[in-house]
Amino acid sequence: MQLSADTNMQVVQPTTASQIFHVLRRQMIRPLRKPLVIMTPKSLLRNKDATSPLSEFTKGGFQTVIPENKDLKADKVKRLLVCSGKVYYDLAKKREEKGADDVAIIRVEQLYPFPHKAFATELKKYPNVTDIVWCQDEPQNQGRRFFIQHNIHENMADGQKLGYSGRAASASPAVGYSHLHAEQQKALVDGAFGKLKGFVLTK
Repeated sequence: MQLSADTNMQVVQPTTASQIFHVLRRQMIRPLRKPLVIMTPKSLLRNKDATSPLSEFTKGGFQTVIPENKDLKADKVKRLLVCSGKVYYDLAKKREEKGADDVAIIRVEQLYPFPHKAFATELKKYPNVTDIVWCQDEPQNQGRRFFIQHNIHENMADGQKLGYSGRAASASPAVGYSHLHAEQQKALVDGAFGKLKGFVLTK
């Protein structure tokens, strides 16, 4: 992500089968000839929630931002979770368990160039949001956190706060123990719905 500037390439992290199809199709037919970097874990190949109906392949196109797909009352939403990648499915499952109808989740599918217009459109749907939380699987000093936070902050309204829920900074991209990984994953998902902690940006 740190190599991305001056529109030198495109970086995406699709979360559904149709999104992968459409981003590859877009890459082939668009006149803009720039390198495309696709980040996606193998686990989504086995995730039934990441499948797409045939209609999503034959209609539409690549969505740089996927909006909330649950029918929520926009004026009741107080917290917005912003993420990319497979962590979305963990967050959505946790929200269902908690019955949190005041939390919306949006997915940033194109990380660079950042889709400011599409992101701002989604953010404006929720006029009473006070807390925005960026969630990621990677450690805090890795992944997209530091690259993405100023883009989110730029689109926030006065008084809104931007927090982070994810793993602590680490010299390694993974802990190497499945039980510890599961504990960390549970903590970051729980943290997304809890009180904002650590470094919080206020608009």
